[in-house]
Amino acid sequence: MSKQFLLYTGATPNGYKVSCFLEELKIVYPNIDYDVEKIDISTNKQKEPWFIKLNPNGRIPVLVDRARNNFVVFETAAILLYLQQHYDKDNKFGWDPVKNPDEYSETLQWIFFAHGGVGPMQGQLSFFTKFASEDIPYAKKRYLDETKRLYGVLNIRLSQGGGRDWLVGPGRGTYSIADINVLGWVTLHARTSPDLQSLDEWPNVKKWVEAARARPGFAAGLEVPK
Repeated sequence: MSKQFLLYTGATPNGYKVSCFLEELKIVYPNIDYDVEKIDISTNKQKEPWFIKLNPNGRIPVLVDRARNNFVVFETAAILLYLQQHYDKDNKFGWDPVKNPDEYSETLQWIFFAHGGVGPMQGQLSFFTKFASEDIPYAKKRYLDETKRLYGVLNIRLSQGGGRDWLVGPGRGTYSIADINVLGWVTLHARTSPDLQSLDEWPNVKKWVEAARARPGFAAGLEVPK
């Protein structure tokens, strides 16, 4: 019997984010489950016509919601927001935009920060470090420096108010899709570059990553796309 969702994913930072959130949702809401089709992006399977019908951009992840007439969602942040809106009925991982507009706005701010900053910069660092056909020291330094700067921004946020556990929410914050959305990248720091093996330079970020990895749902989600 088919499960509620079908997730097309792969072992990439964006791929990990969605499976991490789905695993977190499964723990809180046992009726939620999903099938997985792993996409090996090195073979360009995601560029085949059948996949382009799902996502014209030809990228993973893609979520198909079988419970809602096979509604298709692509773009990682859009998937996280969709799942939180429709299936996190108790708002365990997010905030109601009407009842908690400030926290909802902060969630969007950190999601956009990740997609406009951390993702592109760390992604380019990974490309020029591991996949480029020629060695371009300027590019590697440029993207390494910017990735480190962005980690510094996260470190500042997590130091505010006497110290925070999570990015959004009053007090020490509440674990949410804002965290999951950027942790997909930061958790894989060591895989990105030889110059990004340690998080010691950003102690608050290091503690944050360790706390996320200690969560059973997040940890299980990291195993799904492998």
